[in-house]
Amino acid sequence: MSCQVMHLGLVFTTAVIKSRQMALHKVFVYGTLKKGEPNHFYFTNKANGYAKFISAAETVKRYPLIIDTQYNIPFLIHKEGVGHNVIGEVYEVDDTMLKALDGLESHPDLYSRLEDHVRILNVKEVSSEMQPVLKCWIYFILNLEKDIGSSFLSEYHSEGPHGKSYVRREKNVDYTVLKHQLHCKE
Repeated sequence: MSCQVMHLGLVFTTAVIKSRQMALHKVFVYGTLKKGEPNHFYFTNKANGYAKFISAAETVKRYPLIIDTQYNIPFLIHKEGVGHNVIGEVYEVDDTMLKALDGLESHPDLYSRLEDHVRILNVKEVSSEMQPVLKCWIYFILNLEKDIGSSFLSEYHSEGPHGKSYVRREKNVDYTVLKHQLHCKE
């Protein structure tokens, strides 16, 4: 059964309206997008799309979390089994927000957005149909050749004891320069 809706002088059927609805995605954030961090406003700015906080979480696999470049950016390196189970937050976002996040993270030029599993930390806070382990999009750095040492973070705070406060960068940063500073393969 379909009905017709008139909007701005155009007639749409419900089937067309439903096909324009956006998919929802789960995204795990571990750095400047978390609550209380410098880029969290991306989630609260409605112009970027829909975002809903789900829960605190941690990566199921261990990864190295580092802070690097002159901007003191947190980077999660895609090197399984090294580092810690990284603590962050899970958000549900629509296609528009995912595209805005891709822009902020310079995906795929700097970060690569990959799916991986995270473990919900506050199971009592989420709905009963939510699984304690979720598959989420996570922004990783791939192909890192730089020696990252052996001291990694398990959780990022821009004003943390590491003494490396996040530096907001200009909008038109050349991400090949950042990749070069990280010593990533092109």
